[in-house]
Amino acid sequence: MNDVVVTNELTKLYRNGKGVTGLSFSIPQGEVFGYLGPNGSGKTTTIRTLLDLIRPTGGRAKVFGLDTHRQSREIHRRTGYLPGELNLYDRLTGEQMLLYLANLRGGVDPAHMRELSERLSCDLHERIRSLSHGNRQKLGVIQAFMHRPDLLILDEPTQGLDPLVQQEFHRLISEARNTGATVFLSSHVLPEVERMCDRVGIIRDGRLITVEDVGVMKTRAVREIEIHFARPVAADAFAGLPGVGAVHMQGDVLRCKVTGPVDGLIKAAARHEVVGISTAEASLEEIFLRFYGRTDDA
Repeated sequence: MNDVVVTNELTKLYRNGKGVTGLSFSIPQGEVFGYLGPNGSGKTTTIRTLLDLIRPTGGRAKVFGLDTHRQSREIHRRTGYLPGELNLYDRLTGEQMLLYLANLRGGVDPAHMRELSERLSCDLHERIRSLSHGNRQKLGVIQAFMHRPDLLILDEPTQGLDPLVQQEFHRLISEARNTGATVFLSSHVLPEVERMCDRVGIIRDGRLITVEDVGVMKTRAVREIEIHFARPVAADAFAGLPGVGAVHMQGDVLRCKVTGPVDGLIKAAARHEVVGISTAEASLEEIFLRFYGRTDDA
């Protein structure tokens, strides 16, 4: 599978010393890649560097195998971009704005543009200056998708969208992936990323901490497991098992925390009559905070 985005030690430093340093990652065709980090962590700087809106101070990046500086025009032609701070021409209507952008691209399918506006419940006849933040964001989503790009780069795409429109946005992402498009999605809305993304990269203070498959990351997280037995079992039966901790036996109910595979715990429990078992799967938010939050407070 071809890599659509590739960075090698990509660095962009500002005069105040902030920016991004030594970013190396790749995104294959057809993947939805989530880029996680709070405001100021370097997400937008990364995106602007990939799009040649700002120039790197070190390292390299390629998109579609093309140099992000020398061949940026071809990259832009095949990319749909939604910036985190969306600026539109206030005096135009939504339709006029989209047609203007479509003409800059050499034209788009007007039927597809209207279909997107209907799906997002976006009134294209209102002047942009009269629109709420959420309705302006809808226009931003439409202009990113309307030319059926091979790559979508979306910076905090659902900010301001109501829950129903967010659901429709998720469907648009799924449809784009099914047609072979690649998605680079910057966000701090963790449930959204968990639902849509195949892999995630976590950036902290301008440095990439990890890039992992969402499912694999969750298997290594701490899970809380509760097992109900037909009769009381000694807690010692579960002491010392690999990855098992915080073992607490109350009557015939075992509660514990497991990191990694649960095979050892299940085999130990199977020596007794099990009535029921429940597990609280770790959320991406819990995993994220392990990298980027609670450790700072410790």
